[in-house]
Amino acid sequence: MTDQEAAALGAAALAEVKPGQVVGLGTGQAATAFIHALGKAVQEGLRVAGVPTSEASAALARKLGIPLVNEPVTLDVAVDGADEVDPQLDLVKGFGGALVREKVVAAAAHRFIVLVGEEKLVKTLGARGRLPVEVVPFAAPFCARRLRELGYPPVVREKDGRPFVTDNGNLILDAAVRAVTDPGGLDRTLLAIPGVVGTGLFVGMAHAVLVWQDGRTRTLTRH
Repeated sequence: MTDQEAAALGAAALAEVKPGQVVGLGTGQAATAFIHALGKAVQEGLRVAGVPTSEASAALARKLGIPLVNEPVTLDVAVDGADEVDPQLDLVKGFGGALVREKVVAAAAHRFIVLVGEEKLVKTLGARGRLPVEVVPFAAPFCARRLRELGYPPVVREKDGRPFVTDNGNLILDAAVRAVTDPGGLDRTLLAIPGVVGTGLFVGMAHAVLVWQDGRTRTLTRH
């Protein structure tokens, strides 16, 4: 997805936001485009508050003048991207490394809106071959062993030649996956491993997905 296409999706998602609302601010290309659109609306007089899912999103929101709330207790709407979307609107997220905060914010929102290009639509989750799993550093070797035993061999995500550390101070194991036919079951299995903080499986959470397809925004809704 190009930056222009992401900007078009971000502008379309702005229609979901009403004055006085608390808005979840996602992380990544599409979410960044939405934050820019929201920031412009705030500068033009829209009164809202934002809850960021990462330090990067928080910094951008502050730069654009969006007031922030630090505690995601209840949100009106959250807007974020995704790495995979299946026909049931279940998602794989976390390639950007903010999966746990993204999941908290999505769960706290009355409406969770996802922005993607058509290349992110898949028949079955796991099509891109990896599933992010956030783990506490102390437990990383144990969690990696359990993942291998379950048939999902992981690698520790790195950045600039060093282990990538999330905003929560944790590590990410990118587990190798194939077709995930039971996302809910796999999510529960992985969360049962001591030391796992969260997975990139977002099951039954998205209310609508805005897709840039054939030069326009298409809206998919959960049945």
